[in-house]
Parts: sequence; structure tokens; C-alpha cells
Amino acid sequence: MKPCSAKRKEIALLALRGLDAREEMDLRAHIESCAGCRQYLEEISAVSEKLGALDAGRDIQTSEAFHQKVTARVREHQTLPAWVGFMENLRLLFFNWRLALPAMALAGITIASLLVARPRHTIPATDLAEVHSSTPAPEPKSELAPSISNYQMIVNQSLDKLDDVLTRQAARKSPSAPLYTASSLLRADVTD
Repeated sequence: MKPCSAKRKEIALLALRGLDAREEMDLRAHIESCAGCRQYLEEISAVSEKLGALDAGRDIQTSEAFHQKVTARVREHQTLPAWVGFMENLRLLFFNWRLALPAMALAGITIASLLVARPRHTIPATDLAEVHSSTPAPEPKSELAPSISNYQMIVNQSLDKLDDVLTRQAARKSPSAPLYTASSLLRADVTD
């Protein structure tokens, strides 16, 4: 079982006795209910006990180069946001001329073919005037069906339009249709 990823750091601090009493109490309550975190705590505790039992010489000094290597490796392994990794991959792609050159050539060919293949229709200005004068003005649309999507579309245009539509629909006589209620449907199901 895997421990909860959000709790790993807290569990490691718990094994090293680095949490305050309230945090420790909250984490122990979580560990009681999570088998993965409980197993992780046991493993980390065992490692910390073994390290504590070692009688390594306290007078060992490490070099500055060692510290620089360790900090560099830690920085390498820190988790970065996804967009940083994506941008790094793009940077590597565009600075690698063996990949960038064919990609740019393909993009150029695609753009050129789209521009050449695009149909060009030109209408002389005199024909435009004739077409415009011969087309009748669009008639106002008939009343929209009363549906949620139509109401949402009208609301996006104007609240006044919605008020007008609702007023017209309320004034209209609706055809008589059977009125169904939950109790009538329930009785119909029971009798079947």
C-alpha cells in the first residue's frame, strides 16, 4: 500500500519527533485509519532508529564540494510545476536544430498550402448593391419554445427581453393538457 502523498513529509517529521503535539495528534488519528500511512511510518521509524543506533564518529567533516553536490541533487529532484517541464521540453525542442528545422519547414508548408487552397470569391460592388436591395428584411422570429436553454440564451442577451418573453407567454392561453402530479403517478404504478 502507498501512503497518502500529502502526508509523507508529516510522517517523516513524526518519525523524527519534529511535530508539535497538536499536529502529532491529528496525524496519529489519520494513521489509525490509513494502512498505507501506518506502514510508511513503521518503515521510516525503523530507518531513523537504525540511523540513531549507529555510532558514527561525530568528528567527521565533509568538504564544501560534497555539500554543493548534495544541494544540486536535491534541487534536481524537487518537484516542479507541470508547465515548467513543458516549457523546458519546448526549449530543448526549439534549440535542437535537427528537430526544429523539420518542424518549422512542416509548419511553413502547411500555412502556405492553406493560403493557396483558400477559395477567393470576389463580388463586384455593383452586384453587392443589387443583392442587398433585392433581399427582403428578415422577419422577426416566431416565439421561442419555452425551454431552459432558450431562456438562458435570452438572459444572455438582455434581462428585459426575458421579461418580455415571459410576459407574452403568460398572457397566451396554453392548450389544456393533463396535469400530472407525483401522487397520481404513484397511484398509477400501484394499480399496475
